[in-house]
Amino acid sequence: MKLLRYGAVGAEKPAMIDEAGQMRDLSAHIGDITGGTLDDATLAKLRALDPSALPLVEGNPRIGACVGDIGKFLCIGLNYSDHAAETGADIPEHPILFFKANSAVVGPNDDVMMPRGSMATDWEVELGVVIGKTAKYISKAEALDYVAGYCVVNDVSERHFQTQLTGQWTKGKSCDTFGPTGPWLVTRDEVGDPQNLAMSLDVNGKRMQTGNTSTMIFTVAEIIEHLSGLFTLHPGDVITTGTPPGVGMGMKPEPVYLKEGDVMELTIEGLGQQRQKVGQDA
Repeated sequence: MKLLRYGAVGAEKPAMIDEAGQMRDLSAHIGDITGGTLDDATLAKLRALDPSALPLVEGNPRIGACVGDIGKFLCIGLNYSDHAAETGADIPEHPILFFKANSAVVGPNDDVMMPRGSMATDWEVELGVVIGKTAKYISKAEALDYVAGYCVVNDVSERHFQTQLTGQWTKGKSCDTFGPTGPWLVTRDEVGDPQNLAMSLDVNGKRMQTGNTSTMIFTVAEIIEHLSGLFTLHPGDVITTGTPPGVGMGMKPEPVYLKEGDVMELTIEGLGQQRQKVGQDA
């Protein structure tokens, strides 16, 4: 099942994608797609609906982030062996964790705005994991049962802010618009194995990133086990799980960063596509 949210910022409505790829409104059945509606029982009720009986969403509305009112936005760094190699970093012993501010979250096709003073805004296609039920001290063997679904995330990063402004990576990860999420929340039953998904990112039509979630250092299940042993994961929390090689900071002989007018296009197998135009904050 593919769930999404559409409409103006702050007024998004819930919908699902039918077999023909059309949007069907879910407003008569749930108020929104949030942590409060991601439990297995609610998803089962939505799955049992006949999509053809739901109102068709006409036109080409804006698509919002596929989860509303995100609780925690948790990010895992250097989680692909080939990406760690391109940045010259050691393979981490444990998952590297940082946070992205919820104010960074935007829709999958909204503009990405480089902040004032940006010198090195970069791209990162990532598999997003959306938690569906409360998880604490969860074992790797049961971890995927706590996942509501998966989505595409662009972990946009300002590398100068991230590495040169003394402090945590969060500084370079949390700028406004730096968290495009969606288009769809694809429920775990439809995704199957999250460790075998092809992924790519193009800038201005040129392929920059090509990868597969099979090269993750820490699997989705291992990440959930680790994080839930540190703090409680709640429904509606999003975990973005790292990026494959091909980011701008890893380009040789010199890094390549985004500029105003560039267009990023991202895709993960079965999870849909994103497209963002890059702008500049005034």
